[in-house]
Amino acid sequence: MKTISTLFLAIGLLRADTLLVLSKGDLTLAIVDPSTLKVIARMPSGPDPHEVIASADGKTAYISNYGGGAYHTITVVDLIAQKTTGTIDLGALNGPHGLMFVGGKLWFTAEGAKVVGSYDPATKQIDLVLGTGQNRTHMVYVTDDLKRIITSDVASATMTILDKSAGGRGGPNWDEVHVPVGRGAEGFDVRGNELWAANAQDGTISIMDLAQKKVTQTLNANVNSANRLKFTPDGKLALVSVLNGADLSIFDVATRTLKKKVPIGHGAAGIEMNPDGSKAYVACTPDSYVVVVDLKTLEVTSHLDAGKNPDGMAWVKRP
Repeated sequence: MKTISTLFLAIGLLRADTLLVLSKGDLTLAIVDPSTLKVIARMPSGPDPHEVIASADGKTAYISNYGGGAYHTITVVDLIAQKTTGTIDLGALNGPHGLMFVGGKLWFTAEGAKVVGSYDPATKQIDLVLGTGQNRTHMVYVTDDLKRIITSDVASATMTILDKSAGGRGGPNWDEVHVPVGRGAEGFDVRGNELWAANAQDGTISIMDLAQKKVTQTLNANVNSANRLKFTPDGKLALVSVLNGADLSIFDVATRTLKKKVPIGHGAAGIEMNPDGSKAYVACTPDSYVVVVDLKTLEVTSHLDAGKNPDGMAWVKRP
């Protein structure tokens, strides 16, 4: 039976936004109060947790169990009860990694199977699987109207764009295009009709016009071993983390130039921001802390401890 304090905490979680942080070292998911930077609860994440996303109602979290293709599960966490409730078995779709929650569905990549798919929590069924034919289909982006899916294909140095079109008796068609980018393209983000992809091996950023479906500019960004690239909510800045470097690189989107390098530690992976665009959270995996960066001053203001070797993060927005 829940204690009174636990019940009050659950009620509070229903009302307040929270930050989710994965610990690859502890195999846990931490719920963090962003106002105090304190961990509210920790739950088992399953093996090799890499990415996490929350449902639109903020009640459920989904964690990809990657393992470089060794695993085929997505762990499910009840954020209100603060407990791990089970797994989604993807069967032959091994190596799940990138996650999004759009249109009431969980979207995922399965790197080992070279696919992107969707899972319907209401029916508890995988209802779509689309092959990319590319190596290491890693991160995923889905538009709100569910008509376009984009993946980064790390080892093929491409971005796959899948556009939904009218079909025949078998249902809608998906028109697939592979756009060459830089070597090791992994972290990427979309702003309007523009996509930026950070290329880990080349140390460059590919800028793509999504209407033309082609790269229009390549920035010599010096972001070797880049892991994630995220736009700020206002679209004015792009933040790039690198696995084997001391700094977070911040680019001015309008001028497409480096604005600042912020010292944060010995390497970083996941990046998350609060919706008002005042703060960024960067997982410094080798240092086992998450730094908080003020997006007005572009300075580190705090550190939080959410477990050993933090990586994937997500913001839980309460309705």
